[in-house]
Amino acid sequence: MSETNERIIQVNIDEQMRSAYIDYSMSVIVSRALPDVRDGLKPVQRRVLFGMNEIGLHYNKQHRKSARIVGDVLGKFHPHGDSSVYLAMVRMAQPWSLRYNLVDGQGNFGSMDDDGPAAMRYTEARLTKISDYLLSDIDKNTVDFQPNFDETMEEPTVLPTRVPNLLINGTTGIAVGMATNMPPHNLTDTINAIIAYIDDNNIDDDKLIEIIKAPDFPTGGTIYGYQGVINAYKTGKGRVVIRAKHKFEETASGKPKIIFTEIPYMVNKANEIAKIGELANSGKIDGIVYANDESDRNGIRVVITLSRDANPNVVLNKIFKYTQFQTSFSVNNIALVKGRPQLLTLRDLISNFVEHRMDVIIRRTKFELEKAEKDAHILEGYLIALDHLDEIIALIRNSKDPEEAKIGLMTNYNLSDLQSAAILKMQLQRLTGMERDKIKRDYEELMKFITYLKEILADENLRLKIIKEELEEVRDKFGDERRTDIVLEAHEFNPEDFYADEDVVITISNLGYMKRTALSEYKSQNRGGKGVRGVATRDQDFIRYIYIASMHNTLLLFSDKGKCYSLKVYELPEGGKNTKGRHIQNLLRVDADEKIIGYLNVKNLNDEEYINSHYIVMATKQGLVKKTLLSKYANVRANGIIAFKKNEDDQLLTVKLTDGENFIIVSTNNGKTVKFHESHVRATGRNSMGVRGISLSGDDHVIGMVCTSNQDEHLLVVAEKGIGKRSVISDYRTTNRGAKGVKTMKVSEKTGKVVAIKDVTDDDDLMIMTQKGITIRLAVSDLRVMARATQGVKLINLGKNDAIASVAKIKDGAIQRQQEESETHLYDENEDFEVEVNEEETDKENNNNQTENNQEKQDTEDKE
Repeated sequence: MSETNERIIQVNIDEQMRSAYIDYSMSVIVSRALPDVRDGLKPVQRRVLFGMNEIGLHYNKQHRKSARIVGDVLGKFHPHGDSSVYLAMVRMAQPWSLRYNLVDGQGNFGSMDDDGPAAMRYTEARLTKISDYLLSDIDKNTVDFQPNFDETMEEPTVLPTRVPNLLINGTTGIAVGMATNMPPHNLTDTINAIIAYIDDNNIDDDKLIEIIKAPDFPTGGTIYGYQGVINAYKTGKGRVVIRAKHKFEETASGKPKIIFTEIPYMVNKANEIAKIGELANSGKIDGIVYANDESDRNGIRVVITLSRDANPNVVLNKIFKYTQFQTSFSVNNIALVKGRPQLLTLRDLISNFVEHRMDVIIRRTKFELEKAEKDAHILEGYLIALDHLDEIIALIRNSKDPEEAKIGLMTNYNLSDLQSAAILKMQLQRLTGMERDKIKRDYEELMKFITYLKEILADENLRLKIIKEELEEVRDKFGDERRTDIVLEAHEFNPEDFYADEDVVITISNLGYMKRTALSEYKSQNRGGKGVRGVATRDQDFIRYIYIASMHNTLLLFSDKGKCYSLKVYELPEGGKNTKGRHIQNLLRVDADEKIIGYLNVKNLNDEEYINSHYIVMATKQGLVKKTLLSKYANVRANGIIAFKKNEDDQLLTVKLTDGENFIIVSTNNGKTVKFHESHVRATGRNSMGVRGISLSGDDHVIGMVCTSNQDEHLLVVAEKGIGKRSVISDYRTTNRGAKGVKTMKVSEKTGKVVAIKDVTDDDDLMIMTQKGITIRLAVSDLRVMARATQGVKLINLGKNDAIASVAKIKDGAIQRQQEESETHLYDENEDFEVEVNEEETDKENNNNQTENNQEKQDTEDKE
């Protein structure tokens, strides 16, 4: 029992686990996952290349079975799974994985579609020509060797590479607690940058970056934006955005096509093509007919065929947004420097390589000097022997054995053991006259070489010159053109650049279908026309809202639930007048029962001065008005933000953009209107209710709001049965907010309820849509200005059971008005009517409103 206890060593488990984990993590870091900064290779890669070199698989020799290579590496250097060795060798042979392949594979070595390689018994391999430059001079004591796993032979700790492999091929690896991700570069650029560093060690980072430019990926593509590259080179970390290279073509039938000819680095092409198909089927990307991979051994060709009316630029940008055809490479330059992991800048990578080459040249020179001096020493012995040829021949002949002859040579002619042994091994043919002269010439040349080697060891500048010459040799043999293009500024690919900044018609149906249509598709008509077919709608659907917006604008869309969403106009689906568009739920993350009720055109939400001097004014169906700074809506999330805190029985009705100096006009469906100055409504936050804008009675509710700073403009009022009028805004007297208002139209059975109010000028056009999808466009100037209390004139002849659904204003000079063909001018002047309200009724109305205003001053503020 005592013997057993004596064998037990008690340890602290916390300390033991910490120690064991540190040992494990360092083993992974040093022996598996991270490359050496000098040759850019991980241990398994280095062992594969060294093993192939040992069995003579050079670029000019025959390929050998991969299984033979893997077995040799496993048995001699890398006692792990055969798959780790084979896959490391496969990756070094894949032209889409390494910028400059180190292994020349023959057979199926996989594909960029993530097809696996054939089994190692089917494939063959050998070293590439550039690999010879990684292994050159390895037999000249240029690097340290260490015992292999069973100490039966030695393997190199690093390769004496003449090629800056870590920079030109990059690497990736995950260790314990750290990872590396280094991009490949163009060999010509890299060597030019190293030479510039050798010429001037104090060269600044910016000049190095000018030379090496950016990563150069084996699959090409386009680097999109340059700041990430600069960060990576100056700090060792950065994010490089890469896009697939593309071009536009057309099919024989005229359909547009997007052709991708290069894809980002490390992207699975087949997966992304399948994803494009899924996005098209789900409706997330409109306009794609089919996606086809036509790639072959000559290169990549991914064909995306579009529908005839699709905009290729829009589809392209959505492909970039939703797929890996635009991706980012996160640079993390971590490599082993003298056995320790270190984050490296571009200058660090270059300086460490130059330092390694300097060490290799010194060791190679010392090795060559030692060998040259040894050879010179032997040649000196030959020359002595040739000067005493007859005596030496006699001495050798009279000696009873070689050992006695060697001792005699050393004693009589003061020769070394090495020289004596060499003389005894000398062939008789070297005693001829020509051979004697050759020995003398060899000796003289060898002495010159020895002098040169000593100069190398004594002169650092000479060593640097040799490094440059050897690098230039590599550059001249293997240098090529860049494959990856560079776009210096990311905004050069701003999607807005693909669209002219022109006005379009945006329509939203009652069921929530949305689209944009070129404004030129709608022609101007005389008032009273029957209109033209505007939109094809589903059963029981009709156009509820129609807006005019610029293609470059940001749309802030507000829902009846009081939420705000953001959308670029060019992101809307394009369609003709007779198309229904796409449902709003496919464009925005809105609830199924949520409806968009208003929008704002905002040119630039990044202008701090603008967004802090403008306001969003809102009105609800129950008469509340709220004002909030535009800056509160500068960052709208994908699923929207709260714009208005509403009661359950209320809903947001309309929104306007103001500069703080406007008059607010609110109208109801019973023809009441109140006008007050915007300053009477103080600005509040997004999550508030607002204050009372107009007092309502009975079943009355608000139908619209106008905000204007110009009281000389006109207010257009439209009733549901096609009656409308315009009057001067100054005719409406200014009151405090919360009043019951004055009559803006005498509502009757013939007019129907009021459905819309708009502030207009003579330069404006009106777009009127009915519930059955009929549209009419007419010039405001065709409507004469009337008194506030008049009933109005007929704007459109409505069909049976039809009514006006919405009215939109087309602002000044949106398009040049055109006249429709004569058959569309079906308006009958005899149907016009205008009814003046008598003075007595007007005075009574004014007295009532004055009483209401006095009472309103005593009301308290509505809670916010």
